[in-house]
Amino acid sequence: MERAERGDERAGRRTWRIGDATITRILESVAPVPPAGFFAEATPEAVARHASWLAPHFLDADGHFPLAIQGFVVESCGRRILVDTCMGDREVPAFPDLAMGDAFVRDLAAAGFARDEIDVVLCTHLHFDHVGSNTMRAPDGSGRWIPTFPNARYLFARVEYEHWKGAEDAGFAATFGDAVEPVVEAGLAELVEVPHRVTDEVWLEPTPGHTPGHVAVHVASRGVRAMITGDLTHHPIQWAEVDWKMAADSDSAQAAATRRRLLAEHADGDLLVIGTHYADPCSGRLVRTDAGFRFRASPR
Repeated sequence: MERAERGDERAGRRTWRIGDATITRILESVAPVPPAGFFAEATPEAVARHASWLAPHFLDADGHFPLAIQGFVVESCGRRILVDTCMGDREVPAFPDLAMGDAFVRDLAAAGFARDEIDVVLCTHLHFDHVGSNTMRAPDGSGRWIPTFPNARYLFARVEYEHWKGAEDAGFAATFGDAVEPVVEAGLAELVEVPHRVTDEVWLEPTPGHTPGHVAVHVASRGVRAMITGDLTHHPIQWAEVDWKMAADSDSAQAAATRRRLLAEHADGDLLVIGTHYADPCSGRLVRTDAGFRFRASPR
């Protein structure tokens, strides 16, 4: 993987109006990844079958898939809800180039979301690139990790938390001990059963497979609907190739079944799908084709 680059202010923010609710994207980084770096099945021939609809947003001129790491602020019913907190100020040994310091928190503040004004933090799952800014180093120089968002309640799906709490090998949840546990120890965490409603407009749907307790985030207001995917797909091509496996999946067969269910429920519908790892514009709709399904990019 090439070194990730921070998105600039203009590219890093995108806003969607979902009825009375608002979703704002904060981009932490984006990097080109060879397709086989995502999926073992992504041979050049297999990718070429989809090039006409993947390019230019999701397949670049060099044949790479852009990988975005980004979070979203949902403003709903007077609450500011932060969905996923990216890599943050930490390095993961296998992915040293993804560490971005405190850029994500600074960009949140620049977008009008100071860390002490976040009401809810929710993580679609507990892999390292979705929990990184949950915590920060204590300012006293002790090296302790403390919650970044001191006035927020952090929501973790109970199944997800208990799975990684009991795991002998944390794997892709390698930062569980310093990005999740300090939040629990500070008394700011809520372990929720899913489905779970956060506000009248926002709720969590169980979408297991990538991890046991993975959730998608739904936002609906005044007849407008959106879904933030988390990692139920890593790239739009997985809506066309639902069986493609990702190395970080806990259960790839279950992940494929989740995608099939969502396609059956939402293809050719009005649901705006916002992909957590999708490159800009990162939103669109699921459509049926003669060959099956695909993702149609749409900024709105």
